Amino acid sequence: MNPRTALAATVLAALTAVLVLTIRYDGYFADPGRLFWWYAACWVLFAGALLALRRVPSSHVVPLLVAGAIAVTVTGLVAPPRTSTDAYRYAWDGRVQSAGVSPYDHAPQDPTLVRLRDSWLFPKGAACGGPDRARIPPAGPVPHCTRLNRPAVHTIYPPVAEAYFLTVDQLSPEGARHKPLQIGCGLITLGVTGAVLLILRRRGIDPRRAAYWAWCPVVPIEAVNNAHADVLGALLAVIGLGLLAVLPHRRSAGGLVLGAAIATKLMPAIVLPGALSGIRRVRDAAAVLLPAAAFIALAYTPYVLLSDGSVFGYLGGYVEEEGYDEPAAGPRYALLRLVLPDSWALPVVLAVMTVVSLYVMRRGDPHRPWSGALLVTGWAFALLTPGYSWYALLLVALVALDGRWEWLGVALAGPAVYVFGRVFDHRQPTAAIAYGLAVLLVLAAAVVRRRHGTGTRQPEDVSVQASEPGSPPSARITRRPT
Repeated sequence: MNPRTALAATVLAALTAVLVLTIRYDGYFADPGRLFWWYAACWVLFAGALLALRRVPSSHVVPLLVAGAIAVTVTGLVAPPRTSTDAYRYAWDGRVQSAGVSPYDHAPQDPTLVRLRDSWLFPKGAACGGPDRARIPPAGPVPHCTRLNRPAVHTIYPPVAEAYFLTVDQLSPEGARHKPLQIGCGLITLGVTGAVLLILRRRGIDPRRAAYWAWCPVVPIEAVNNAHADVLGALLAVIGLGLLAVLPHRRSAGGLVLGAAIATKLMPAIVLPGALSGIRRVRDAAAVLLPAAAFIALAYTPYVLLSDGSVFGYLGGYVEEEGYDEPAAGPRYALLRLVLPDSWALPVVLAVMTVVSLYVMRRGDPHRPWSGALLVTGWAFALLTPGYSWYALLLVALVALDGRWEWLGVALAGPAVYVFGRVFDHRQPTAAIAYGLAVLLVLAAAVVRRRHGTGTRQPEDVSVQASEPGSPPSARITRRPT
């Protein structure tokens, strides 16, 4: 084996081993500080693996990248969900739908659905002692509880996600518990890697970028182990943006897939300004937006017809609970609140994001819509300072397409707030420090790129074709159509 390839494989193997230890360590409630240091070790090895990959001969890159993607993905299967209970809600929503009931009509603790409960999702007695158990009626000498979070409220998930939960439930053998969801998300994770590689190849871009997703610690932890449906939204967003770049004359196809992404987890709506990069004519914008809106409407229609309650479920309550409409309620807007009154935070975010979105739509490259999408998504994260680490899955996928690795600092800030922030009584300082450092990294990288003339707007893509030991790399220039 080529020594440079061997070095990269060795670092990757170390990353895989440490990921296994990290995911098996059940310290989120008992010792979040130590758990975060395990996270940090994974990120250090991830950075080392990326650096080693830069020296690997081009003929070895894709095989090593794919093998590493499989190994890293599989690490998420070595334990039940460790730092989130969302997967249990997914399993319940799938079970409810299999029973012919709309998931939007009943909260999990509703006695109407007691016939669907089992000892896995709804333990009793001594099994209710875990820190991730929520008590539910009836009250009595034998406690009743559930693994589901917020059991008193209706589901929040959009229709494509609900359809995915139903599909997994239908395909799951009896007693499989959390594994089908983890395996399903693992396959979707590998699908993202494949989609990124295909798009990079079609655009003539170095495939090494795909490692930003394929080997990133956030992916096996949040997409596979915690089985967050955000990974499905990320896959659809990547495919949608890829279609817009590869088939610009068929924007409606990209719009449809982006609509599916939004109907999965809502957050992918943030990539729409990037999808409209450089579009000047209203009809071209409509070719993207109208199919997206149509898909969302059609996806919701069956649930609207079958549901007695609102298909938006707990969405409004979630926004209020997370403090997006009341900045003083949590770690939201942590950086803005350092310099502005709390009441100014939301208006300033809206104003800044409007300016960034308009800039992307006006000056963005239509052949690289993910570049504008990354800019909008990254700054939205930096200003909103979300405290959930799985939100970053979409951001990491965009980094893999665009190559601006510095935005991974924002992806690391999420776990810092979510895990390390538990060490303190208040997460606001952690959010301010973590996202502040991430923004400084982004700004510093922007300055360096500008000084070296390698800004984000490039007239051509350069992909390294050969990097054999001792020989200078050659490059192929793929000129974009004008």
